[in-house]
Amino acid sequence: MTVSLPLVVLLGFFAWGAVKFLGVRTWIVVLIALFGFWLSDTFMAPAIESGTRSGVDIINGSHD
Repeated sequence: MTVSLPLVVLLGFFAWGAVKFLGVRTWIVVLIALFGFWLSDTFMAPAIESGTRSGVDIINGSHD
């Protein structure tokens, strides 16, 4: 059985776990999320996108 989850759901789960179990403050998670939104409007966004896709392809194995 194959289960497909969007990366944002997985990252949200890790953020919730960090707040709940590691004691990371909520405002730090919000600040990091805002930084991600602002970073997506910069010239680095295409490099981050391709790097993330490459990393996911490596973890999942290439199905070409």
